Amino acid sequence: MADIILQAQGLTKVYAMGAETVHALKGVSLDVLRGQYVSIMGPSGSGKSTFFNIVGGLDKPTAGEVVMDGQRFGDLNSSQMAWVRCHKVGYIFQSFNLIPSMTALENVAIARIFSGLTPSEARKHAAAVLDQVGLGHRLRHVPSELSGGQQQRVAIARAMVNKPEMILADEPTGNLDLHTGEDIIRLLVALQKERNITVITATHDMKMLAASDVVVWIRDGQIARVAQRDEITIEVGSIDGKTLA
Repeated sequence: MADIILQAQGLTKVYAMGAETVHALKGVSLDVLRGQYVSIMGPSGSGKSTFFNIVGGLDKPTAGEVVMDGQRFGDLNSSQMAWVRCHKVGYIFQSFNLIPSMTALENVAIARIFSGLTPSEARKHAAAVLDQVGLGHRLRHVPSELSGGQQQRVAIARAMVNKPEMILADEPTGNLDLHTGEDIIRLLVALQKERNITVITATHDMKMLAASDVVVWIRDGQIARVAQRDEITIEVGSIDGKTLA
């Protein structure tokens, strides 16, 4: 039997913007298997970010349910939900979201401190993960002293340090050059394989799709298509002969 780590069940999200009602999600359902690398595609305004925020426990649906490892988010109180966000899910953002005044070591260690470790223990764990992502020699540098690729590696280390079961990555290569973006993709795939971590990423990067096990297209708040990697042909400017959005 397939090991399902995440289930999105009929997710609907409605926003009231003045007199206008916006239906960001319209009954989205998706099962994600443990250890899969899933890429979410869709144009701006399609509902990708809303979907990410809900399955990551950062927002609540208007209707529907998220189930992670058999636990319904709707059954959890605020403290329990905070524990899930800290221990079960790691977040990677396009803009890195590092604290400018903190060193690479401190940016990663703070996530470990929030999980309950002492500062000394947290720094040891952070140093080990930064070394794993190739930044063992840059522990004492603040973000302004690091390249974009190095900052994203710090963000990945921060997402990994609490040993989550799932990584949510929002356009992780969006602010990076071609070569650096390829390095980040290889790093994410390596971490996925080594630790059997589930990776869900929103992306327009064709290189990211090539590394994925499953590709999901969201349009107008609904899932338009789900395909296994071997079911699609990726070419520059198109997928399966269709022009990319």
